[in-house]
Amino acid sequence: MERRLRGIRGATTVAEDTPGMVLDATRELLAAMLEHNGITEFDEIASIFFTTTPDLVSTFPAEAARELGMDMVPLICNSEIPVPGRLARVVRVMMQVNTTLGQREIRHVYLREAAALRPDLTSAQ
Repeated sequence: MERRLRGIRGATTVAEDTPGMVLDATRELLAAMLEHNGITEFDEIASIFFTTTPDLVSTFPAEAARELGMDMVPLICNSEIPVPGRLARVVRVMMQVNTTLGQREIRHVYLREAAALRPDLTSAQ
């Protein structure tokens, strides 16, 4: 079966902007994204984009991926647009993977308060 590049979305929230909380939440999110989509080899991951809301500045969430052993996966961090009234302290992930799964088979993961961001995507919440 042919492999295609697919995006897996995920998001989570943290209670406080501390390196420990940001990294713990990001590791939990990444592990759930991998598990729910049957990704067992990091070589299947083309790249990962991380974003944080402007109130999270204590660390780079990509460090959590490195801690999980993703040493060769291209990673980048960015800051979200500061839209007033939006959910605070959010880490978002866009993981690009090479997979045989179709778009409708991808399981996006929204944890903690971030589940409210995409109530239409309840596949892995």
